[in-house]
Amino acid sequence: MEVKKPNKSLLFYAFVVMIILILLNALVIPKISERSVTETTYDEFLALLDAKYVKQVEIDNSSEVIYYEASKDGMTRICKTGLMNDPDLVNRLQAAGTKFGNVIPTTQSPLITFLVGWILPIAIFVVLGQWLSKRMMKSMGGPGAMSFGKSNAKIYVKSSTGIKYSDVAGEDEAKELLQEIVDFLHNPEKYREIGAEMPKGALLVGPPGTGKTLLAKAVAGEAEVPFFSISGSEFVEMFVGMGAAKVRDLFKQAQEKAPCIVFIDEIDTIGKKRDGQIGGNDEREQTLNQLLTEMDGFDGSKGVVILAATNRPDSLDPALLRPGRFDRRIPVELPDLKGREEILKVHAKKIKIADNVNFYNIAKAASGASGAELANIVNEAALRAVRDGRRFATQADLEESIEVVIAGYQKKDRVLSEKEKLIVSYHEIGHALVAAKQTESAPVHKITIIPRTSGALGYTMQVEDGEHYLMTKEELENKIATLTGGRAAEELIFHSITTGASNDIEQATKLARGMITRYGMSDDFDMVAMEQMSNQYLGGDSSLTCSFETQTLIDKKVVDLVRREHQKAYKILEDNIGKLHELAKYLYDHETITGEEFMKILNSAPAELPEQEQ
Repeated sequence: MEVKKPNKSLLFYAFVVMIILILLNALVIPKISERSVTETTYDEFLALLDAKYVKQVEIDNSSEVIYYEASKDGMTRICKTGLMNDPDLVNRLQAAGTKFGNVIPTTQSPLITFLVGWILPIAIFVVLGQWLSKRMMKSMGGPGAMSFGKSNAKIYVKSSTGIKYSDVAGEDEAKELLQEIVDFLHNPEKYREIGAEMPKGALLVGPPGTGKTLLAKAVAGEAEVPFFSISGSEFVEMFVGMGAAKVRDLFKQAQEKAPCIVFIDEIDTIGKKRDGQIGGNDEREQTLNQLLTEMDGFDGSKGVVILAATNRPDSLDPALLRPGRFDRRIPVELPDLKGREEILKVHAKKIKIADNVNFYNIAKAASGASGAELANIVNEAALRAVRDGRRFATQADLEESIEVVIAGYQKKDRVLSEKEKLIVSYHEIGHALVAAKQTESAPVHKITIIPRTSGALGYTMQVEDGEHYLMTKEELENKIATLTGGRAAEELIFHSITTGASNDIEQATKLARGMITRYGMSDDFDMVAMEQMSNQYLGGDSSLTCSFETQTLIDKKVVDLVRREHQKAYKILEDNIGKLHELAKYLYDHETITGEEFMKILNSAPAELPEQEQ
């Protein structure tokens, strides 16, 4: 792409003018020569003075020189003589009627007068104007903020991104759907022979961090065509109509560079549903209308493919999603177990890592992690290895990195009192023991009572044996019971409760409400949806779609469900109180125990333990 050189600043031209003026002053403008000065003796000066020829005199005490102007024979001369120590000089000058003044005229250079009087004020205004202009550009979004109507899309020429399909792991389905676009850009004749048309646009949807932008760049890298990349927010301008002008300019550049790929990231910024108000003149709506028009107007046979990414597909305007605009909707979901393992291996190539690292176990423990989070896990492992003075990352580094992402760093400056440490030990073992004594519950992977920066004083990690896509009613109930196990252990052992179960209560309530309002797991409501979810990729926002009377009944059902599972957890711990004491003491002493150690103690013969203080 041809890059235009920036225009020279006004300061440059002002400098050129100053140079020209200096040369003119030196070569063309005649210098004003000083009138010649004749040097005489002091006696000659006194003779002229006594004859009253000296009209004006100037005494320079610093250089001990007398300048005088003498008129004789119709001629006026300027002379100088040495200043003698003559006490009668002043009297003689007054007697002769000589005036005191400036005999040597001081002339100022016309160049200096011109520069000070004209050029300097102009230069000050120019510098001040440029400074204010830069400040305005910076506050309005950079140097391109004043380039009205010009698209500021980043353009990557052929293969300059260096990203191929091999750099993208865990999204095989998405790559397969996009591969057809790459093939069309390479071999368009194959499709034209049968009369097939390439989709004008493909919309990548999925949660944050799953690699939507990376996939778009990989498509451009595989196709080896120019790649236009722009964010939806860059179309939004402070002046009405400028966003639409940028859309026109972007598609004009794309037509000139065809075949090429245009990628619009976060398209929901300009593609939101129109509100239907009559007479509106919204800037975003004008930009959206122009985008719809351009996607209808350009010729897809030239090889211009529009890719867009969003994590809010439910907010997009239906006109943007109809066939002929964004023909394909490609889901880029969170990776499964195999995908997570492949992503870990891709990022592990960038660091030095031990040969015996089991990526499968790491992928199992990182269930639900996105590609960006997995990249962060690998990087955290490398940083931990550096902190410990090792030259490569180990399995333990990667496992600790997962805990860092889940619960934060270990908070070493937070020291629990003996009583609090004991309460946390029983709380966490309560979770683990209830989970272990229930069928269809995920195995315990690790238990720790080391405080974390997230605020957790301890946590129990459960890891599924394989990938889990569906959960039965019994599994959800068991999970609620496991969440209430910590509070149940506190009640059973200490006959009191603490604030440590706040997060458990929140998760248990959320699960119980979902079972009743969304999953149809209540006999009272059968298969009727009482709750609607939106923004599924951004955590999910829920809104009840029922009457106030039904909402009251739902609240009662949620309370009953959580109470029933809480009582079940209490009963499990009461029946296994010996193991509860044994495991809590072991955790109290060691602070962290693995799932293997937990199961070994749980399945061993009961140990003789002293009576616990109630």
